[in-house]
This record gives sequence, C-alpha cells and structure tokens, in this order.
Amino acid sequence: MPISYDPFVRGPYPVGVHTIHAQDTERARSFPCEIWYPAAAQHAGQDLSAATQDTFSVPSRDTPLRQAAVRDAAALPGTCPLIVFSHHSGGHRRAATFLHTHLASHGYVVAALDHSEMVAPELARPSEETAEQLAVRMEAMIASRVPDIRFLLDRLLDGAAGDSEIRLNAAQIGIVGHSFGGWTALATPEVDERIRAVVALAPAGNSKPLPGVIPVKLTFDWGRDVPTLYLVAEEDVPLPLEGMYELFDRTRSTRHMVILRRADHLHFMDDVEHEHETVRAMTLPGEAAWMPKAMKPIAELCSGDQANLFVRGLTLCHLDATLRGRAEAQRFLSGDIESELAARGVEVSVHHRDDVRRAVSSEVSR
Repeated sequence: MPISYDPFVRGPYPVGVHTIHAQDTERARSFPCEIWYPAAAQHAGQDLSAATQDTFSVPSRDTPLRQAAVRDAAALPGTCPLIVFSHHSGGHRRAATFLHTHLASHGYVVAALDHSEMVAPELARPSEETAEQLAVRMEAMIASRVPDIRFLLDRLLDGAAGDSEIRLNAAQIGIVGHSFGGWTALATPEVDERIRAVVALAPAGNSKPLPGVIPVKLTFDWGRDVPTLYLVAEEDVPLPLEGMYELFDRTRSTRHMVILRRADHLHFMDDVEHEHETVRAMTLPGEAAWMPKAMKPIAELCSGDQANLFVRGLTLCHLDATLRGRAEAQRFLSGDIESELAARGVEVSVHHRDDVRRAVSSEVSR
C-alpha cells in the first residue's frame, strides 16, 4: 500500500534563510535572529547543492558549517504557520538546522534567536565565579528565556520577518525547544496564548534535577489545551527518562511521548556525532563535572542520521496535525509509529500515560 503521508521526507519547497537583528530597547539587548522559509520556485535544487547552500560560522567550530538553505532567497508568496525555536543552554540559533530547513520545506516559517545569555554581557560566565554569583546569574538567565520568545513573536508578527512576501498566520503558532529550550517551550504557553502547539525535545524542568542541571520548574498552568509532543532519549545522561515521565504526567493537555532508543541528550542537534564526542571529552565545571564521564561513546548509540530523521519527521507530523489540522497527520500519530520508524531503521518506543504506573504496580505485586 503506497504511503500517502510521509513526514520524514523533505517537502516540496526549496528553503531560504536570512538573518535579522532585533533591538529590544526595554532590555537594551540586540538579538541575532535566523528565519527559515519556503523559497520561490526559481531556487529549486539550490538549497540541496553544495555550490549554492548557505554556510555560517559558530564560535565553537573552526570551520564553517553548511545548511540546506539558500541565503536571502526570494520567498514563496503566501501565508505560513510560524514555528519559534528555543536552543539549549550554551547553544545558538542554528543548533538544529536539520529541523528548521525540513519544516520550511513543508511550508512553515521557522524563527530562532540567540537567547539572552548569549548576547547580554551581564549574563556571560566570568572566568572565576562564586556559587552565589552563579546562582544570581542563573536566575537572571532563567528569567530572560520566556521574554526572549515573546519579544521574537512580537517582532515577527509586527512584520519584521524581513521579506514582504512572507505573511505569518497568527492563529498557527507553535514552539519547539531542546533541553533548557525545551523548558522554555513548556513555560511559554503559561503566559502567551498565541502558542497553539509545543514540541519539547529532551526538556529540562522536572522536580528533581541532577547536579549541574539548570534548576528550572514548570507549573503547566496553561488554562487551555496546548497539544504537546515529547521527543526524548533513552540514554539521556543529564535529563533521564524518569524526569521525562514526570513532565509527561503533569502535562494537562493532549500529549504524546516517543522515546528514541540508544540516544543521549545531544541527539537533537546538527552533527550529533561531533557534538556528543566533544562534550564527552570536556571537563565541565563544578557540579556538572560528572556528566561527560557518564556518557557512552557515540559508537554505542544510534547515529545522527537516525536521530535527525526521528526528530524532523515526528515534529512535522505533530505540527501538521495540530496547527494545520491535517487528518492524515493525526492518523499517523495515532498509528503504529514504532513500526513506521523501524521500517526506516530507527528504533523507538511510544510511551503511554499508564506505562509507568503499570511498571510500578508490577514491581509491587512481585
């Protein structure tokens, strides 16, 4: 039987990307923002060719990186859903271009900024820092996260997307975030009713954070149904599955959770193998020193290609189902996801809300 809906394959549109700099005068901060969007037909194939793809630099890498998008391409005329992305602690707006370009190829506009801790001098880590100073700085970082997202939404919906052909549907806004950004994605709906769908990638925020993990909390006091998809990792060292189960159970909205087998915390980014082994080789400061030693070698985990396929396909499917109301996406999510991904060489398990309770009851009855 032919597949009528396949969220794992690239969409029909070439992808454009451009950068804007948004000035927050109230907080005296300037945010670099990246915007990915469906490009006009004359750019077909250019986003997939090394000769015409965009390249960019990040401070942590010696050589430029490449993404499947064309810099400042002409936009496809029309109105698009808007997805905002929140990066992990210490990350940057281009940390998951594999996902952003995939969504844009399916007709979404995706926007991400470098969060305050990356642009505000007062939030930068000093060379020497006492525990008290760290606590104050961490509190300020946490307090900046949701306002950053709300500022980005305000700017984009006021017409600052940077291309007159790009129009955004204010009734179709979703948020995706990884790690600290996953917490940001789950915290934003409490104070911003514009958010209609959430994808949380290995999010922080459980009630018992491990040493060295940012101690953020969540209330889930959203006051409405915001359909939420959790995509999490079986072997996550800093944010283990127990915490994911807790967040899932506390989410008072329509929710799904899919677990990527043999994956760790960095399997939600570009260039998974490099990022994982770089962190595993680090000496992290203070209470986080234990983390690299607890990480398995990447050779014992699933590949970056498998992880990227998992994230991009299920994220798109959730957004298609919730923001666009596509019946075929809704059927896909409620179907046999494990078999669908196994056929693509990716091993996952779907978590159901009663799984943990059944496991506990089974242990008690023995």
